Amino acid sequence: MDKRIIAAIIGVMALIVVGLGVLIFVQVRGPSVPIYDSDTFTDDSGGGGPSIDSGARIEIEKLRQQIEVLEEELKRMQGEILRIESTRAPSTAPAPDGGLTPFVPDGDNQIVDSYAKVVLIAARRELNKGVEIATPRYLESIFGKPRANLTSNCEPMTNERLASKLRVAEVGPIRVQMLQPAIDSLAGVFEKIRLTDPDLYDRINTSGSLCVRHIRGAPNSTSTHAFGLSLDLNIDGRLDTLGDGRTQLGLTILADFFRDAGWYWGAGFSREDSMHFEASKSLVEQWIAEGKL
Repeated sequence: MDKRIIAAIIGVMALIVVGLGVLIFVQVRGPSVPIYDSDTFTDDSGGGGPSIDSGARIEIEKLRQQIEVLEEELKRMQGEILRIESTRAPSTAPAPDGGLTPFVPDGDNQIVDSYAKVVLIAARRELNKGVEIATPRYLESIFGKPRANLTSNCEPMTNERLASKLRVAEVGPIRVQMLQPAIDSLAGVFEKIRLTDPDLYDRINTSGSLCVRHIRGAPNSTSTHAFGLSLDLNIDGRLDTLGDGRTQLGLTILADFFRDAGWYWGAGFSREDSMHFEASKSLVEQWIAEGKL
């Protein structure tokens, strides 16, 4: 709502309250402590006693008229508020049927040509605050290795527990191969992005998802992509440079949606990898508890 309208309403209401207060005070004070001039005025009943000062009566009538004017102004402003509320753009609040209502922009998208622009990543260590990473060591302690022998190349998953949940699917604007609960979560994330920022949604691309291998250059460390719980994203197919502390503007926007859904952003890794998004430890534990993994 326009701040000027709010301020005006508060001002009008304050004047009405003050006016009513003065009116009540004068009316109450009149009968109990009459305002009169004994040399000029007499009791209306003709008894010669004191009477209310006619000047006070005039002031009361003036206050009543002012209050009526202020009340009319308040009604006008209330009507203006209703008009503004009826024309303002809806947000992505839950719809009555449990879905989401689309965000309708009230003008042109001013940053539509900047989504792929490379920007510095601020406060990287704070990006995933409250979101705990599901490390490969943790995942292996739960599921075992995704494959008995890992190389530096992407190979088929042989872990039966994980492989039974592995799916290839079109999710939002991309195609992935991941575990089913991760796909379901991604679908919700992308739907919120589509409703909130369709221009950005249309420019989302993927650099890959499942890749069962060890980390290149570290044969004893399993890649997080090997479990079907992570994927790489980019804008317009332009790959981000690993470890330079920079990322595409569009990815910083996507990161907010993913974090809200419990996903960890790789921009917070000691070696920045801002294309990378993976399911957090809390999500994995939730899916296990629900019997999905």
